[in-house]
Amino acid sequence: MARVELIMPKMGESIMEATILKWLKKPGDKIDQDESVLEVATDKVDTEVPSTHAGTLEEILAKEGDVVKVGTVIAVLNSTVGAGDTKKISAPAAPAPVKKAVSVPSTAPATTATNGTSHIPASGYKMSSRFYSPLVKNIAKEEKIPVAELETISGSGAAGRVTKKDILSYMQHRVSGQGLAARSTAPLVPASVSAGDEIIQMDRMRKMIAERMVDSKRIAPHVTSFVEADMTNVVNWRNKNKAAFEKREGEPLTFTPLFIEAIIKAIKDFPMINIQVDGDRIIRKKDINIGMAVALPSGNLIVPVIKQADQYSLAGLTKAVNDLARRARENKLKPDDLAGGTFTISNVGTFGNVMGTPIIMQPQVAIMATGAIQKKPAVLETVHGDVIAIRHKMFLSHSYDHRVVDGALGGSFVRRVADHLEKFDVNRTI
Repeated sequence: MARVELIMPKMGESIMEATILKWLKKPGDKIDQDESVLEVATDKVDTEVPSTHAGTLEEILAKEGDVVKVGTVIAVLNSTVGAGDTKKISAPAAPAPVKKAVSVPSTAPATTATNGTSHIPASGYKMSSRFYSPLVKNIAKEEKIPVAELETISGSGAAGRVTKKDILSYMQHRVSGQGLAARSTAPLVPASVSAGDEIIQMDRMRKMIAERMVDSKRIAPHVTSFVEADMTNVVNWRNKNKAAFEKREGEPLTFTPLFIEAIIKAIKDFPMINIQVDGDRIIRKKDINIGMAVALPSGNLIVPVIKQADQYSLAGLTKAVNDLARRARENKLKPDDLAGGTFTISNVGTFGNVMGTPIIMQPQVAIMATGAIQKKPAVLETVHGDVIAIRHKMFLSHSYDHRVVDGALGGSFVRRVADHLEKFDVNRTI
């Protein structure tokens, strides 16, 4: 038997740490190869960590609730790897060397080791619904910034995260006495609780969603433009092809991939929608990565991403949409499935809503909501004059960051998406 160390795997390009939610095995339990050993949570997703070796769990080194750096040894197995060997193992999706992932740049303030362990001190941060990188925590500790004060700093990073640049900028104002909390300091009116009222504690995901939505509205001045699209061609084509497609591919043909295809075409027409903001710099993204909001059984929302969506055929988009939606509802998404989005779509029509005003997923600058498709009387121009006909209509709502997307661009973009849907080729094959 050989002693094998199980390490916290790298679970995404920007994931530096994870919280241990639950150990699925206890010391003495036998573990098969690829069998899940524990559940962990990052700021993006909950996932399970499997073992790449079979053996017996000898020792657990990290407790439930601990926040652990990527690369930290969290358990020890006895395995038949080879007598006298000591090896570190991680989840199959953990290819990167972990030392580089957790190193602190030389420009960062020096930090002091904490009691010789490799765990990130979790006190104070456990009560926060925001994600802070180890580097930001180290700077906050060095500068004696309490968690309560850290919570007030506006983040410019992904999903409103506080970056090194944010905290150092805040420190400059703080030292000069000009530090201003980005969040409202007005006293909150406490909620009233009456007899018979039920008090429901927000779960971790709901607190995270709330935090990100508030951050997005604070970071980006939202403007929403609306267009009503004639979906008759799309509806008729789908009705004609959905049964044959499902029989051939074993997949349902929904409207979502058709919406995404039209959005991709419009992004190619207006590439300045596919951008991000970094301070006073605009980053035009090369890849078109489409996020799609999925409602979970719990009522929460999650946004998996179709990477390089413009490289898919319509059939490929359909399969990608169905796969991500299915795995989202089964809690089987990986952290990388939620990273890298450049534009997001939210289909509020699935809830019977005719339109919505969606909130931008930072650091993106735009998001589109598609409403319910309804039959309506409409005036059509024909060679014999105007006629009134029954058509399938749908509202498109386009919210965009008015710092970098003006009304002309935001309005033209949503109009172009509608144009692509209205000009849908009813004779195309899939």
